[in-house]
Amino acid sequence: MKDFLFGADYYPEHWPRSRWETDAVMMRDMGLDVVRLAEFSWFKLEPEEGKFDFAWLDEALEVLGRAGIKAILGTPTAAPPAWIIASDPSIEPVDSQGRVHHFGGRHHDCQSNQTYRKHIARFVTAFADHFGKNEHVIGWQIDNELGNSHDDFCHCPSCQARFREWLKGKYGTAEALNRAWGTEFWSQGYQDFSQVTSPMITATGGNPSRDLDWRRFCADLVLEFHEFQAKIIRPRSPGRFITHNLMGFCDKFRYDELAKMLEFVSQDQYPGGHFRPNPSADRSAEMAAELDFVRGLKDQPFSVMEQQSSITGWEILGRAPKPGQLALWSLQTVAHGADAVIWFRWRSCAMGMEQYWHGLLPHSGIPGRNFEELSAFVRQLKPLLRDMQGAMPEKQAAILFSYDQEWAARIQPHHPDLSYTGHLMSYYRALHARNIPVDFTFPDRDWSAYKLLIAPLWFLADPGENEKFRNYVKAGGTLVLTCRSGIKHPSNLCITDLPLPAGLTDLAGIEVDEYDCLRDCENTVLWEGHAYPCLKWCDIMHTVSAEVRGTWGGEFYAGTPAITRNAYGSGAVWYVGTEMGDDLALAVIQALEKECGLSSAGTADKGVEITVRRKEKSSWLFVLNHTDESRSVDIPKGWHLLQGTEGPVLPPFGFRIYSKEK
Repeated sequence: MKDFLFGADYYPEHWPRSRWETDAVMMRDMGLDVVRLAEFSWFKLEPEEGKFDFAWLDEALEVLGRAGIKAILGTPTAAPPAWIIASDPSIEPVDSQGRVHHFGGRHHDCQSNQTYRKHIARFVTAFADHFGKNEHVIGWQIDNELGNSHDDFCHCPSCQARFREWLKGKYGTAEALNRAWGTEFWSQGYQDFSQVTSPMITATGGNPSRDLDWRRFCADLVLEFHEFQAKIIRPRSPGRFITHNLMGFCDKFRYDELAKMLEFVSQDQYPGGHFRPNPSADRSAEMAAELDFVRGLKDQPFSVMEQQSSITGWEILGRAPKPGQLALWSLQTVAHGADAVIWFRWRSCAMGMEQYWHGLLPHSGIPGRNFEELSAFVRQLKPLLRDMQGAMPEKQAAILFSYDQEWAARIQPHHPDLSYTGHLMSYYRALHARNIPVDFTFPDRDWSAYKLLIAPLWFLADPGENEKFRNYVKAGGTLVLTCRSGIKHPSNLCITDLPLPAGLTDLAGIEVDEYDCLRDCENTVLWEGHAYPCLKWCDIMHTVSAEVRGTWGGEFYAGTPAITRNAYGSGAVWYVGTEMGDDLALAVIQALEKECGLSSAGTADKGVEITVRRKEKSSWLFVLNHTDESRSVDIPKGWHLLQGTEGPVLPPFGFRIYSKEK
């Protein structure tokens, strides 16, 4: 990312050639360094098979290059043109109800289809041969938001065949698959792999083990689809990076595995997205969590490939960002580890589905309030961002994220409102409210740097992971396990020969005897003299070696353990047998903060976020007011103000940046 700090997503093909120079000069004057181009331009680049028109993009790169603007090129494989579909309609994807999704939008493609793969190979080869060594091209983005729109895709004959191949590679025989999936139930046994299908619509119910393997297969297919293109580009474009624009907690495939294939990861960040419920809600914690998650994928700074620059919208629009919000949202991405910010988009489009997904410039192309706000932001931040490249938050607390656990929880959430990311956010919000830095880590990573490790909804009990938990705690770490931990084998079959949490009872010092799904009620947890609401689930348990920290306040199990702590080796394990409301979560996190010696970045009124990035001997502290009211802040001594106005009060949507040298 050393080649760029700020940029915009640009579509010169949407505008007259006579406008390109004006745009390039305006970008230069704003302080932009880079544009992303061409990720949806396949028909413009290849209007018929084998006849390429790269001249317009050559010219656009030259115009931008003369203004000092570099380019990231996207392969346009998320939107194959009509002539490809017409030549072979089998390329179109099929959903779990057997319905074909047709041309006319985007993502109308099956990623396993070999005819489509041949079209991709032809186009990407020619594209990379032509532009791979262009002096203005600094990197590539493969496809666009892989996984977007594909959650229920694809169940076509090609994907069915690939799924069967994948299963045969994993299990070897139909007998082994039958054992792993528990196919004795409902007479679901298979004589051979040719009889296996994907989880399409059934008369009633399905097989959770098959559903989990289907998720795993789809994840592997997306990764292969990405690498298929990357292998074409890399030898043809030496010295250029490959990245991809991710979507936070999207779970179609494993972002942590994709990250290993990229020089750095990128995020698409839309705090005011029209697709979000309750448009006026404060999403600062949710947005911070997605940024921390993306940073954790490679445990290094990232870029934002699409940062909100105005009103979002397709058929329905989001709210107009209030004065100061766009700059504040952009700074939040920097505060959580972004070394580069690219706004979507340069100019509001006049055509197609995204006519009202507004850009830095309105439809008229005449700069307005949002453009001026973000132009001032670039002027303020550019010298600072250049200095802090590579800076990272301090390692203190981490949330352990697993796609297998997320998929298992999605397949059988038990409570209709229980979700993996929703559950982990109850912990994240409390840490965020305390301004404690949070990393996301993964099962195959080293956890030893973290004082606190939270493992939410650890449904699937893997013996290797259980032993890794033990070693982490023995060495002095504090582990938090939650309800619904250790209930299933990795194959998604229930564990029947051990008490719950299976394989972890010695570590947690408790055994779960029963559980209660709170479908039509709440319960309370009695914690340090207060009764706090809890939600969705209650584990009914007894202690073996753990101490009781909180008890149930209601139902037939009132007075029995709800939250426990067990000393183990040099560390401790907390078990939280419910989903906590925000007040209880905050109280528990404050207890953990004290026990683990976690350090807050600072104190402030509700709605103010404080975070720190550090590099070598330099540190930067960010204070962000996410509310439309003035808020009080208390900054620790020793920090030097770089941006903003000093004083005890931060204005609505205001921010400050401080620095400190060791």
